[in-house]
Amino acid sequence: MSTTQAERAERFRALHARAGAFVIPNPWDAGTARILAALGFEALTTTSAGLAFALGRRDGAGIVTRDEALANAKSIVDATDLPVAADLENGYGDEPEAAAKTIRLAGEAAGLVGGSIEDATGEPAHPIYELGHAVDRVRAAAEAARALPYPFVFVARAENFLHGRPDLADTIRRLQAFEAAGADALYAPGLTRAEDIRSVCQSVGKPVNVLMASAFSVKDLAALGVKRISVGSALSRAALGAFVRAAREIREHGTFRFATEAIPYAEVSEYMAGV
Repeated sequence: MSTTQAERAERFRALHARAGAFVIPNPWDAGTARILAALGFEALTTTSAGLAFALGRRDGAGIVTRDEALANAKSIVDATDLPVAADLENGYGDEPEAAAKTIRLAGEAAGLVGGSIEDATGEPAHPIYELGHAVDRVRAAAEAARALPYPFVFVARAENFLHGRPDLADTIRRLQAFEAAGADALYAPGLTRAEDIRSVCQSVGKPVNVLMASAFSVKDLAALGVKRISVGSALSRAALGAFVRAAREIREHGTFRFATEAIPYAEVSEYMAGV
């Protein structure tokens, strides 16, 4: 089945409107996207960390360019008929115009139907944008999203908890301001306590994305008011964990027992044949 970008966009927006929560896993290339689609997931979103690791780079250091991120996203879009959103980091620039351009290119050049912009600066000394500037960036990104000729789910991210600032009140204040500036969905990665997640969900009127945590199931997070659940770099790190364990077994023990747990070649080939 082949679907248009507009059809995928409508399906993606509908996921945010229906009852309950849905999981939106994070592939890091076309092959992992095909596998996730074949396993029955309804939408995908990219992972900036997974891409950085695949390129042999550190995440969060501004080393991966916008062009590289959008090319990776397009390869994932082209691999399946699922709606695909993207982790667009801080929009690849400090100014509102940079955030707006990133959203425009995400839709027009990469074929995405959603994307997130964070309020993290990438500067260790001043990790979070001042609120007024952050709101201006969100407003510009939201306007660019609305200008696209199909629904584009724009997610605004408040990054306090990932940068040593576990200030729930300020995080909620930021999310509320981002909602007022036009964001379609809201995200505060790094929340780990049920009461904090519930407070965020109850404090805003737009769908809330939460980064999965091993302490919670999908059912648990849905009960807290979460609409969508992403896994960030966890799938990438799980794959890399298996790779490192296998390589260490070979190097340190001279054995190959890891191969008994490897996915069969024929099964991988079947996934890559298309969905």
